[in-house]
Amino acid sequence: MLISPAQTRRRFLGTAAAAFGALVASGCRMARSGPLVADANFYGPLMPDPAGVLDLPAGFTYRVLSRLNQPMNDGERVPDKADGMGCFDLGSGRIALVRNHELSARDQAGGTLASGYATAADGRVLPGGTTTIVLDASTLAVERQFRSLAGTIRNCSGGVTPWGSWLTCEEPGGSVLSQAPDHGYVFEVPAAATGLVDPVPLKAMGRFNHEAACVDPVTGIVYLTEDRDDGVLYRFVPRAPGRLAEGGRLQALRVTGGLADSRNWGAAVLPVGQRLEARWIDLDDPEAPKDDLRLRAAAQGALLVARGEGIHWGTDELYICSTNGGAAECGQIFKLVPGRGQRPDMLELFFESTSPVQFNYGDNLTVAPNGHLIVCEDQYSEAVDNHLRGITPAGLPYTFGRLRMQTELAGGCFSPDGKWFFVNAYSPTLTLAVTGPW
Repeated sequence: MLISPAQTRRRFLGTAAAAFGALVASGCRMARSGPLVADANFYGPLMPDPAGVLDLPAGFTYRVLSRLNQPMNDGERVPDKADGMGCFDLGSGRIALVRNHELSARDQAGGTLASGYATAADGRVLPGGTTTIVLDASTLAVERQFRSLAGTIRNCSGGVTPWGSWLTCEEPGGSVLSQAPDHGYVFEVPAAATGLVDPVPLKAMGRFNHEAACVDPVTGIVYLTEDRDDGVLYRFVPRAPGRLAEGGRLQALRVTGGLADSRNWGAAVLPVGQRLEARWIDLDDPEAPKDDLRLRAAAQGALLVARGEGIHWGTDELYICSTNGGAAECGQIFKLVPGRGQRPDMLELFFESTSPVQFNYGDNLTVAPNGHLIVCEDQYSEAVDNHLRGITPAGLPYTFGRLRMQTELAGGCFSPDGKWFFVNAYSPTLTLAVTGPW
């Protein structure tokens, strides 16, 4: 699924087709027909986990790789609130997980950080950022884990790049965003980092309630989601693909035909399966000191998306998760097929949940080796568990796992060979590796 960080940016453009094949080993060309009904028995019923952590179908097992307050190799301890995560091939039989921590200024970092992007009023380095776990690719033995970014806040999700780095995105929230102009950015963390990286905010990529990101491996364009009820879908067109710090254009998506709202609240304005031609609007002042970027985009006709969260590449399309979109407000998944300048971009509502049994507040999502989407649920109720939900290429939902802890699932991603699925329990931090008959 991912490219070794040894691959250079020059090769990134020169060998785009090969990079794309390595980025998504299995492919995911989604086509759909027939009624949308839950296929709860795709892998069979869930088996109760004796440890009370994660129920899975028969034949699937998990192991714990990392947990809250575990000592790390840099003298720090594993921080809490593990969220988005990406997996990378480091070469020489090693892989790396780069893991976000959605920690606010009030949270503890799990250790005593000496340096980072920003500090609190009392002089403490702000605790948000990333940790990196280096694993033996064959045994999954943890070789080392350490802080790789510090001093940011509420690093929610992000995305892998074809040149071997993790884009970690700040989601500071409305009140914090308006009071703290130095937050709400994207930062880049090389997968091959061996310690804290230089925290450089990629300001041209916009300052807003960032959630996740994904990169078109052919063009280098970055697509970005926004966790707001009245959010929009963004893309960043870099001046130099693979060199995001050099700047570029931030744009928002609009569709033809006058449709301004994809949320389907109150009425199903956008039916499942309908394809709409998409255009992109240039946005001025991407740092948005008034936290009005989405409002200015909507005023220019950008399509409203309810709480855009997970975003992931398939074969030649990307999938976007809307947490509470849809008439039932249980969530939606959109498919966007970029035209790459040769044809119009096309947007489709690929799936809309009609019941919490199908899909309930989806967040991070990824593509399994068999081409299915695997979605992490993120809703908080003592009476309801969060699940891993599958969506087949035909658009049929099913249940793949149930978290027995009262917290969200996050960070789902696959190893480069497709054998292991990695996922986080948010709080207390628990990073798991799942394997089975995909």
